[in-house]
Amino acid sequence: MRFADFIDPFKTTQTPPPQTLGAFIRWSLSGAWPMLFIAAGFSAIAGMMEAGTAWILGRVIDVATSSGPENFLTDANMWMIFGAVVFFTLLRPAFFGLSSLSNNYIVMPNIPPLVLAKLNRWTLGQSVTYFDDDFAGRIAQKQMQTSNAMASVVSETISAIVFALASLAGSLLLLGSIHPLVMLPFAAWLVVYFLLVRWYLPRIRVRSAARAGARAMVSGQVVDTITNIKTVKLFAHAEFEDHAARNSMIDLRERSLDFGRLSASFRFILMTLAGVLPVLLIGVTLWLWQAGTATAGDIVAAGAVSIRIAQMTGWVSFTLMGLYANVGEIENGMMTLAKRDRVEDTSQAKELIVSEGGITFDAVSFAYGRDVGGVSDLNLAVKPGEKLGIVGASGAGKSTLVSLLLRLYDGENGAIRIDGQDISLVMQDSLRRQIGMVTQETAMFNRSARENILYGRPDASEVDLIEAAQKAEAHDFILSLEDAHGRTGYDAHLGERGVKLSGGQRQRIALARAILKDAPILVLDEATSALDSEVEASIQTALHRVMQGKTVLAIAHRLSTLSEMDRIVVLDHGRIVEAGTHDALLEQGGLYARFWHRQSGGFIQAEAAE
Repeated sequence: MRFADFIDPFKTTQTPPPQTLGAFIRWSLSGAWPMLFIAAGFSAIAGMMEAGTAWILGRVIDVATSSGPENFLTDANMWMIFGAVVFFTLLRPAFFGLSSLSNNYIVMPNIPPLVLAKLNRWTLGQSVTYFDDDFAGRIAQKQMQTSNAMASVVSETISAIVFALASLAGSLLLLGSIHPLVMLPFAAWLVVYFLLVRWYLPRIRVRSAARAGARAMVSGQVVDTITNIKTVKLFAHAEFEDHAARNSMIDLRERSLDFGRLSASFRFILMTLAGVLPVLLIGVTLWLWQAGTATAGDIVAAGAVSIRIAQMTGWVSFTLMGLYANVGEIENGMMTLAKRDRVEDTSQAKELIVSEGGITFDAVSFAYGRDVGGVSDLNLAVKPGEKLGIVGASGAGKSTLVSLLLRLYDGENGAIRIDGQDISLVMQDSLRRQIGMVTQETAMFNRSARENILYGRPDASEVDLIEAAQKAEAHDFILSLEDAHGRTGYDAHLGERGVKLSGGQRQRIALARAILKDAPILVLDEATSALDSEVEASIQTALHRVMQGKTVLAIAHRLSTLSEMDRIVVLDHGRIVEAGTHDALLEQGGLYARFWHRQSGGFIQAEAAE
């Protein structure tokens, strides 16, 4: 086992992240605490050795001055000389080396992935609303920012704060051994030092958090623009987006200036205070030497300690600023990442078992927390193996119905059951494994075509993969793909969100993914909307073959695609207002018939008429 493995960087936790700073830090670092304490112990010993160095130096000077040149290298002094050599050449390097090894080789490489893995796992469990309400780039930035800031806080605390406190404690003991009077000016200096730290650091933390928030907004703004770069170019809005990004950058600059002014004054005052310390300690020790109560070695020891502490004050103050700046970034990240915007499984949640595929919506209502919208008191029974078409004008509740079935949201009233099992009482992952879906806005990863299709069933064989692609009419165009790195065919990467493909190609990849998943329930949300008529016709046979033996919910604006459904329901303002076959609904002359007659090229062109 390597030293680096003393901390498990991917240790998981079942508890949610706390929303107070101290508890959040403890949660983030859970699993690493034993090693952190060991590393802090090595750092403390190394810090105490700073005072030990000054003490040994003072004793050597005293022995040298009392023995004189002719009697210095005597048997009586050899043990002291040998001890000093062992201290400087073995003990001191050993503990400094152990401190460096534990911090730089064990702690620092493991803390970022430890924290990031926990935050990422928690974030993946957030509801879709959480992601809808924020920038994707900002969320990713917050995860990286918080994990890196946490690592910096840990490292700085161990290597600087623990080291410095141990050095101060050792220095107090050393100065007390010279004379209690030498401790008094040092104690007074420490009081002033800590008062300044106490006043400045909370303010640095607040300004650092504001700077971190502004930085994340810049990142979110830029990523949002780049993500939609085609829209920016199509509307010739590069200048508009540049102006929006510049406004975010202006705010970041102002927050950075606020932080810079405060940190500069902090360092200036502390460095001035550091210059006073050697004057105080050496002056008091010289006065005691004149009075005969201190030796020349005491003067050297006090001088060495005071100069070392004065030097240490500079980098400790810089470290403290960095530490509190990172604490501010952690706090800022915690406000975003520790939110509880989730659809949770109950503690007694069970695996969903689909034997037939019947679906029941029983008086289901959901309005996204608003007074209007969504679905209202919706009742619908879908028989096992039934092919159900869903029609409605924009905002009628079609997507809400599917989102509730997938439990992307929990209904506010009523219940949804699959084969008699209330989906609010089953595990979400087991629910979604039983539902295949092809959406209008097809989701592609910037991975290979093979990986995108295998997302439906990662353990599928190459034969099954190619068969699914062929059924979706995707195999031929996939073989012609080549990316910027020379990867071809199924190994070619598709670009972020599949931007290297046409809309029809993306939907055929998504369809292949759903075919490979082979779930007993299939949801088609405008599954062929991006296909031209010739391609659509060529995969209709494949779609029908895929739908055999499955319960299907198909949402479509192109009503011709629903004509062969077993039944069609029409939604209006969140309620089912019509239900029947295509022919029966046309005969009724109601809302569906008006949709049908209003179509041009097969698309609903208007909202329901009064």
